[in-house]
Amino acid sequence: MIAEGRLKPGDRLPKEADLAALLGLSRNSLREAVRALSLIHVLDVRQGDGTYVTSLEPERLLEAVGFMVELRHDTSLLEVFEVRRMLEPAAAARAAELINEEQLAELELELARAEAAKSVEELVAHDLDFHRMIVTAAGNQVLTALLVQLNSPTVRARVWRGLTQDGALDRTLAEHRGIVAALRAGRADLAHACSLVHIAGVEEWLRESVRAAE
Repeated sequence: MIAEGRLKPGDRLPKEADLAALLGLSRNSLREAVRALSLIHVLDVRQGDGTYVTSLEPERLLEAVGFMVELRHDTSLLEVFEVRRMLEPAAAARAAELINEEQLAELELELARAEAAKSVEELVAHDLDFHRMIVTAAGNQVLTALLVQLNSPTVRARVWRGLTQDGALDRTLAEHRGIVAALRAGRADLAHACSLVHIAGVEEWLRESVRAAE
């Protein structure tokens, strides 16, 4: 509708129920679409007022394009995921040997918070805390500091994956549950394997995005 000029810069979107009916979408699907377009500055969600098409000025759209270029072409981001894939499974294995009951309970609580998240951004925030808590349980302060720093530049990629890849959020939560189960069982080998599959999945999504863009 925006591309065809039926919704112009500055226009307010119809009410959610009306727009969902017009497009033949569930309201949840519509909300995800709005989140994706607001993330790249095509829509402006104003709390208590409504959702508007932005000015679509070149600067705004270039910012959105720059965001996608960063995700799809920045090899340093791929290298960050590679390092995470090398280090975090080892940290999870070590955590399985050292984690105590209090840490496990807090980790399970964090998983519950993620499952109750109302948005992709909120889930990703819990995802960051989840991984930080596992690495902390491994008992190596240098490794914890390193992986916390490595996680910071991956936030936008993880949000974008959650918004655009079918089933990504459910898969993330299922993989988190597998990691927690391995930690509770004290299975270092299983914790390593579950963590490796989890992190490699995001890395592979990013690689596929790069290949598709090329």
